Amino acid sequence: MTWADLPEDVRALYPWKGADAQLSCGHRLHYLDEGKGEVLLMVHGNPTWSFYWRDLVKGLSDRYRCIVPDHVGSGLSDKPQSWTYRLQDHIDNLVELMDRLDLKNVTMLVHDWGGAIGFGAACARPERIARLVVFNTSVFMEEVPLSIRLARKRLVGEIVVRGFNGFARAGLLRAIGDRGRMKGAVGRGYLAPYDSYDHRVAHLMFIRDIPLEDGHPTRVTIERMTKEVPEKFAKTPTLFIWGDKDFVFTPRFLEKWQKLLPQGEAHRFPDAAHWVVEDAHERILPLVEDFLARHPLPKDPAEA
Repeated sequence: MTWADLPEDVRALYPWKGADAQLSCGHRLHYLDEGKGEVLLMVHGNPTWSFYWRDLVKGLSDRYRCIVPDHVGSGLSDKPQSWTYRLQDHIDNLVELMDRLDLKNVTMLVHDWGGAIGFGAACARPERIARLVVFNTSVFMEEVPLSIRLARKRLVGEIVVRGFNGFARAGLLRAIGDRGRMKGAVGRGYLAPYDSYDHRVAHLMFIRDIPLEDGHPTRVTIERMTKEVPEKFAKTPTLFIWGDKDFVFTPRFLEKWQKLLPQGEAHRFPDAAHWVVEDAHERILPLVEDFLARHPLPKDPAEA
């Protein structure tokens, strides 16, 4: 799927054709590269895509360079049917994109699975990271809701998640605080790239990559990250923005984050749910702008 394949009203909300990177994994990764200036790297989760960040891109790309990838399997990127879709694979893809674009002094914004992917890439390239903005996500193991555990099972996953697009449709109902926001083109925008059984493969693979079992291959990746994040980013300016009505990443997750990165400042939205940026982007944008202004990047000696 390409930008031109999106419904006209969705393209009006997401007016960027973007660019493509052919990755060493053999698949095409679509990403936005909008604006000039300091780099803001926005990393989405599951079952969303770069569309999730559109309002922040619109509000910030007149002063900042917004890089917004679609993970392989998501959005307008390739959706291979036999790829592994492990967390480490997504991390490797993001590191490759950061290196290829030579992104420096990056402010990374992460949400949902984008937290694990983004922080994994940040741990691999800490010298590229200057600031962190963290929305409802985790880099540590915690309780997983029963509905998500059930979705990992073979029949439920294949029939509900891939057959009926149940995970994305559930997101439109459960992941927001104001369901009225999801009517019309906004709701169609979230669903548009996932219009067939094959195009929903990543939804299920992300769910099955949650390392609930001790021997799960992604458990090692998460445990390594839980250890490395506070070691590498204890002094990095960090902003936490949390939707308190999230049924997955509850406020308990934020409390644990604040122990990992105690230098971070937190802003909670009692009326927002898991897709907090969709719920509260009008209030989030000034918070991000203020945070960036209060934590200026060090000047390049070459410019002194």
